[in-house]
Amino acid sequence: MGAEEERPPSPRAAEPAKLRLRRELGLASSVSLIAGCMIGAGIFMNPQHVLYHMGSPGGSLVIWAACGLLATLGALSYAELGTLITESGGDYVYILRTFGALPAFLVIYVSTLLVRPAGIAAMSLTFAEYVVAPFYPSCSSMPVVLVKCVAAACILILALANCRSVRLATGLMNLCTVAKVLALLVIIGGGFWVLVRGSAGDTLQNAFADTTQQLGSISIAFYQGLWSFNGWNNLNLVTEELRNSKKNLVRAVVISIPLVTVLYILVNLSYMVVMSPSDIRDSSAVAVTWGNQILGDWAWLVPLSVALSTFGSANGAFFSGSRVCYVAAREGHMPGILSMAHVRYLTPSPALTFTAAVALIMIIPGNFSSIVNFCRHGGSFVLWMIHGTTISCLLYLKVKKKDLPRSYKVPIIIPVIVLLASIYLILAPIIDQPQMEFLYVFLFMLSGIVVYFPIIYFRYRPRLLQEATVQIQLFLEVAPTMKNVD
Repeated sequence: MGAEEERPPSPRAAEPAKLRLRRELGLASSVSLIAGCMIGAGIFMNPQHVLYHMGSPGGSLVIWAACGLLATLGALSYAELGTLITESGGDYVYILRTFGALPAFLVIYVSTLLVRPAGIAAMSLTFAEYVVAPFYPSCSSMPVVLVKCVAAACILILALANCRSVRLATGLMNLCTVAKVLALLVIIGGGFWVLVRGSAGDTLQNAFADTTQQLGSISIAFYQGLWSFNGWNNLNLVTEELRNSKKNLVRAVVISIPLVTVLYILVNLSYMVVMSPSDIRDSSAVAVTWGNQILGDWAWLVPLSVALSTFGSANGAFFSGSRVCYVAAREGHMPGILSMAHVRYLTPSPALTFTAAVALIMIIPGNFSSIVNFCRHGGSFVLWMIHGTTISCLLYLKVKKKDLPRSYKVPIIIPVIVLLASIYLILAPIIDQPQMEFLYVFLFMLSGIVVYFPIIYFRYRPRLLQEATVQIQLFLEVAPTMKNVD
């Protein structure tokens, strides 16, 4: 027999194998991601703002419960979208698949360049404030440069951890979430102990007296409360890395958000049992004031808890937020290098590096109060514009695409309620209490229309950026990836 002819390799065999991000998130890590992103500095620093705008302790508790209910209904609606469109990317990919490229680009433009980096910067600065404060006990203000350096170190450490390993990032997230829940349980236990001793104040007597009736004040109180629930939709950003995503997405939502809501209400009750309404309103950090009154020599546990909470929330924001940038690059709405993953660690390291760089840029000129105020007002405003648009996607698919296969469905009344709440949260503060942050964010979003067309131009002329992409790819040791959908 003669020698066999050599067959030319098929085009499919000649193509380089693409990488995939691993499915590392089980149910426990999914619950930890949602709860860990939500439990940040808000519950330790924000109750006084909700009480101030509502005018009464009872009204404040109603807002906290309503925020938890709205977050739960929103997350359940997103869960149905996650079973219909199983790609990572959350709001961005749902709007892209339903309404097209331009509205999706505006979402990614304002999210990756403004809202999410500002959130990470705010959490990192909060972490830095509480880490530095014990070294300057008698100073009313701390060295600004030192605070910013600690915040920058926080961002760099989290970026390195997330670039190194998904398991390292999720392990850190799980550890911080456990520490946060324990801290909240300590506060709840302290309030219960005061009740048992019979030394509770009279805050809850006539709890609804002086409750505001102004729609603008109520909406601002909602913004303040919902800031503490930010992250309820973060699991939808990473569905390609979620095991058994069509089931665990819903399970994680049902477990985590009601749990956090109950903890938040009990923590607020503990504050009210220990402190008077005026004490709560006058406090710059209500949890620290509570700790000074109840914990005595152990009061340092509260600042430590706030630091751990913000560190863990920043880690969750890095983990989930970078995936939005990664998916947008994969769809051609950001530079292609950001859609690649590290060849050994299988992490989206270019997207993580980009997210860290934008957050660092925000820290340099900004200060703690300005960035936090932006997140509470301007950031919440644009987030609810995005949430409302995303819920509109679900309603459109329910009406026009009834036959699409779904493993989970919510009654149509739920997304309708969330959409109406989104419209209220967008319009009420503009009408009743307009603020410049709303205008700035809206103008920034509109500027994305101008940026969109050059992006599309380069998208269809990849050779113009190919050489630079190859050089960065070699330097970062990254390679193209493919979708990891069910």
